Amino acid sequence: MDLNSQLILFVVSLLANIFSAFSGGGAGLIQLPLLLFLGLPFGIALATHKVASVALGIGATLRHLKTNTLELRFALFILATGLPGVLVGANLILQVPDNIAKFSLGWLIMGLGFYSILNRELGQQYRPMHRDRAGYWLGGSILFLIGALNGSLTSGTGLFVTLWLVRWFGLDYKHAVAYTLVLVGLFWNGTGALTLGILTKIHWSWIPALLAGSLAGGYFGAHLSITRSNRLIKHVFEVITILMGLKLIIN
Repeated sequence: MDLNSQLILFVVSLLANIFSAFSGGGAGLIQLPLLLFLGLPFGIALATHKVASVALGIGATLRHLKTNTLELRFALFILATGLPGVLVGANLILQVPDNIAKFSLGWLIMGLGFYSILNRELGQQYRPMHRDRAGYWLGGSILFLIGALNGSLTSGTGLFVTLWLVRWFGLDYKHAVAYTLVLVGLFWNGTGALTLGILTKIHWSWIPALLAGSLAGGYFGAHLSITRSNRLIKHVFEVITILMGLKLIIN
């Protein structure tokens, strides 16, 4: 790949990850199709994207560490319930055709945006809830299922985590996006990248440009999510989910 192509990879990765870090997910819906368009088979493109997307989590973590917004016990709960799902999903995806799954996922993601639009005050205040045993069991079960989607499809599943943390656990958008970026971006995607790297090949020559764009985009996107209002983050989340849902359906 020549220098111009590497530059295109960097710019697309940078923009995709800025929007993803600001809204709480969706980088894969821009970055992964680019890798497919440039000629990589689906399995290799997915594994390559997964490796690059870990840098999104690193960049976001570097920024969020300055604000100390994460509760350690709650963060460990998200990891404990989501990571097993990631492993299951990563082992299944290479055996399943993805067209129907992506079509269905597109409708689900678009539905997230409309649900947020119809609930005007959703995620505007930090009001923790469902922190009892039953709440954790149900919340963790859904996080396991989202983790399986993350390990298999990688497209927009961070958006599911963001909205689920807002809707079920009562987080505002700022806190929900922070958990999604750090835990999903770094740990869930890292686990998926390792698993897919064992099961299929990674196109290493494209990784440096993708890593650089993901790292910078994750940091600057996280900075925007910290400094901007919950209302603006909510609106960006809604736009991203609807546009990306449509993109999956059309594809």
